Amino acid sequence: MAKDDFELIESKLNYKFSDKDLLKNALTHKTYAFEALVPIEYNERLEFLGDSILNFIVAEQLYRSNKYFSEGELTRRRSILVNNNFLAEKAKELDIGRFLLFGKGEKKQNGAKNPTNLANALEALIGAVYLDSDMENVRKFILENIFNEDFKF
Repeated sequence: MAKDDFELIESKLNYKFSDKDLLKNALTHKTYAFEALVPIEYNERLEFLGDSILNFIVAEQLYRSNKYFSEGELTRRRSILVNNNFLAEKAKELDIGRFLLFGKGEKKQNGAKNPTNLANALEALIGAVYLDSDMENVRKFILENIFNEDFKF
C-alpha cells in the first residue's frame, strides 16, 4: 500500500494508526498473502479478534440502552446488528473494498465487492484498532463508523 492509501483510508475511518502494519494486515486477504514471495500476515486473526470485540461492544450498548429487554431479546437484537450483510454495507459506505489486497484469482472474481470479504475486513479493522490503541478507542471507532450517533440500540 502506498502512503497516500494509508492516509486516505485513515481519513475515511477517522482513525490514524500508530502501527501501519496492523492496518495493512487488516486489509490483506489470505489469497494475497499466499501469493507473496515472503510470508506475510493476513486479516483472519484480526478478524477473529474484531468479531469478538464488536459482539462485546454491541452487547454492552444493548444492555445499557434497554433496561427491560430479556436475555433472549438482547441476543436477537445483537444478531441483527452483528451480521455479514449489515457489516458489508457499512464497509461499502467506508469504501473499504478499494483498499483490500487480494491475490490474482480473488481480484479477478471481484473480491472487493464480495460481502463476506468486506464484512471480514471491517471486523479485522476493529481488531487492528484495538491492538493499536485500547478498548475506549475501539469503542469510539465502532460507534462512529458502524453505529452513528443517531443509531438507537
